[in-house]
Amino acid sequence: MTALDEEILSLLRFAAENSVMPRWQNLAESEIEEKAKGDLVTVVDREVEEFLTEALTKLAPGVAVVGEEAAAANPAVLERLSDACWIIDPVDGTHNYAHGRTPFGIIVALADGGETIGGWIYDPVNQRFCHARRNEGAFVNGERIASTATGENMPIAAISKLFITPDQVKWVEEHIEPHFRLVEIPRCAAEQYPRLALGENDISSFNRTLPWDHAAGVLWLNEAGGKATRYDGGSYRVDEHARPGLLAASSPALWDDYRKLIEPLVGKAP
Repeated sequence: MTALDEEILSLLRFAAENSVMPRWQNLAESEIEEKAKGDLVTVVDREVEEFLTEALTKLAPGVAVVGEEAAAANPAVLERLSDACWIIDPVDGTHNYAHGRTPFGIIVALADGGETIGGWIYDPVNQRFCHARRNEGAFVNGERIASTATGENMPIAAISKLFITPDQVKWVEEHIEPHFRLVEIPRCAAEQYPRLALGENDISSFNRTLPWDHAAGVLWLNEAGGKATRYDGGSYRVDEHARPGLLAASSPALWDDYRKLIEPLVGKAP
């Protein structure tokens, strides 16, 4: 690992050991709020984001910080995404975390000019550290990895029916299920991207493409040899967070196979 990787791992471990894990399955109801319908935030989200914001600012003075909770409180923070900036998801998978379940993780990305140049994803429960730098490969706990498909005769697609319309559910049942075995999503990007590269899932698609959820994972999966892009094949940019639709696969070939299936409904299909 580079010195920067080691420094960020140290920060993520500190946050996990001192904030995330001691409060997991130990939150009072008053420590969980609903920012919007179905969108939770906990005192730990805010505590970790505050810690990482201060630490990363000291690490790289002059580089802006875009945190999920800061952006929720003040949308003007999102204007920083086109410049050099750190992007923080202090507890990815907050819904799971708030209900005392796994998976959840901490995500940090570094972007410049709207493009991700570094990504770090930490699983506090399993102490798995996924990291990547642009054009330098993808790593898990310091070891370089290559994305691996499941190898199943019917590839596995993580597509949730909970977050799509009835018409989309019908479309999935008619057009996707005959070709892919559907499994439920983990509701945690910090887990979904590793599942794609480490042989557990083959495909996943996302409607919301918020930078704190996807900046690090997209870079990491692409550096591992998988493929994560917009449905039209265009690159994911962190400053296009309002643009829906992202398709990720364990290999370019599987990406192509799934993309052909959804061709008739690109922009509408899950």
